[in-house]
Amino acid sequence: MTSTIRPSSVFLVSGGAKGITRECVIRIAQRHQCKFILLGRSAIVESEPDWAKDCFEESGLKKHIMEHLLSQGEKPTPMCVQKVFKKISSSREINNTLSRIKQAGGRAEYVSVDVTDALAVKEKVAPAVKRLGSITGVIHGAGNLADKLIEKKTEQDFETVYAAKVKGLENTLSYVDLNYLEYLVLFSSTAGFYGNIGQTDYAIANEILNKSAHLVKQKYPDCHVVAINWGPWESGMVSPELKKAFQERNIGIIPMEVGAQMLVNELDAANHTTAQVVVASPATPPARELDSKLRTYRIHRQLKLEDNPFFMDHVIAGYPVLPATCAMSWIINTCENLYPGYRLFSCTNFKVLKGIIFNEDLADEYILDLQEDSKNNDFNEITFSAKIWHKNLAKKNQYNFSGEFKLLREISPAPTYDFAKTPDGNKINENREVLIPNWEDNNFYQNGVGMLFHGLSFQGVKRFLTFGKERFTAECCWQGIEAKQQGQFPVQWFNPYAVDLSTHPLGIWLQHFYQESALPAQLDKYEQFARIPCNKDFYVSGKIKSKTDINLIVDFVIHDLEGKVFVRLFGSKFVRWFY
Repeated sequence: MTSTIRPSSVFLVSGGAKGITRECVIRIAQRHQCKFILLGRSAIVESEPDWAKDCFEESGLKKHIMEHLLSQGEKPTPMCVQKVFKKISSSREINNTLSRIKQAGGRAEYVSVDVTDALAVKEKVAPAVKRLGSITGVIHGAGNLADKLIEKKTEQDFETVYAAKVKGLENTLSYVDLNYLEYLVLFSSTAGFYGNIGQTDYAIANEILNKSAHLVKQKYPDCHVVAINWGPWESGMVSPELKKAFQERNIGIIPMEVGAQMLVNELDAANHTTAQVVVASPATPPARELDSKLRTYRIHRQLKLEDNPFFMDHVIAGYPVLPATCAMSWIINTCENLYPGYRLFSCTNFKVLKGIIFNEDLADEYILDLQEDSKNNDFNEITFSAKIWHKNLAKKNQYNFSGEFKLLREISPAPTYDFAKTPDGNKINENREVLIPNWEDNNFYQNGVGMLFHGLSFQGVKRFLTFGKERFTAECCWQGIEAKQQGQFPVQWFNPYAVDLSTHPLGIWLQHFYQESALPAQLDKYEQFARIPCNKDFYVSGKIKSKTDINLIVDFVIHDLEGKVFVRLFGSKFVRWFY
């Protein structure tokens, strides 16, 4: 069954008369001219006193409130004035919502009720349902905040936050027949997905909404169910102090009109198999002040094929082999996790000392040793020395990889690379792509030739724009793989799969000009200015620096079509591989 919103559709909306939920409801009304039952705790002032009418400035209205209180013989304390002001302004906001829905062609009724009170919900919603019709959709947008560090939270804080989300959902759903419900939209938060400082209760409540969406979707597959994990909006429950904190952490604020339209798009989507959607940039904890103490760390890791399915896409001479880029990612991700808010900028003198092969020599565990070499608050940078090693069969230390890594709080703007766009060195077709002999239809992975032994997790060379004896430019696209496939080596700021892919054009170059193959051995310097895109074309330009009978040294630049640099690799050394 495919559900569509009709003018006869009726949405029960908690928290729907004010804030961000209101903007979403109004946008739905503009799109579908349907009906709404809006639930909220605030009461509507049926008739404003004469002294408040036509007074819309906050200062002017508060002045009239004080005068009225004085005329009644009451003392106009700030608390009393604010209470009356909030009651009047809240009522006006609700009436404005109802008016805008009507102007959009929809119809709405407002019900003043606490969604955490099951009996009140049942009693007060019933008359509205009789007038508007049976409920076909639910939008649960109600919520409260009580942000405090966990050691300062009270039971009442937790109950206030938890109840609005969880009990509110339970009470709302208990009133509708899920067998006939067409839409269930839960306003969750990235706090439930990523976590957030001071919002333990809020994170718990929202994660329950996320899991509830999955459960309802499993049991009622025909219902369009989605928990939208919103990031912070321009309005809503984001205070100026919280907005500043978000800006310091590079978390984007969702504009009201953009977020409302995203909800409409989600409701209109024909394919609604996904029960949870995250609408935000990843939440990065604020970088803390660096102390002067230089620390050391030791991390132990077991490597198993069943935990890392992508290993089977990196098989050399019959054995799965850990890519050097994955060794880099283990080091980089560990460093970034130690210092949230900092990202890798460069890696120097990275060496492959002994590859990790899944054969009889595979160790029981591998060890990453990190040494902090320097920390500088003036430049917001940290440098590490790293080694990955294991105990060999003789119980002696055997080193596998080593290098130096620099993390920065702020990455410099990406430079521009001026690369050649004119094909050279071979025949070209009407699309101006180089046609390379021995690769039918430029299918570079068809026979696992030379360096291109890679399976789907790493594939992505599409075509060459230039292909000469000293340099080349290839168009690539990494399609991405599931998190389960990535195993212990997840894509974060550094993408080990796309970086490995970026060396594949060299394998094609080597096979074409010299009928040789090579494996990575050393890297003088790696620099990263931006993430390498996923499911989007990027370009790899290589320049041959030197070649001998033993090794080959190449510089790579990974960039977009305009030349914006994502990553640069200087002095990439490869050694001949005989197979």
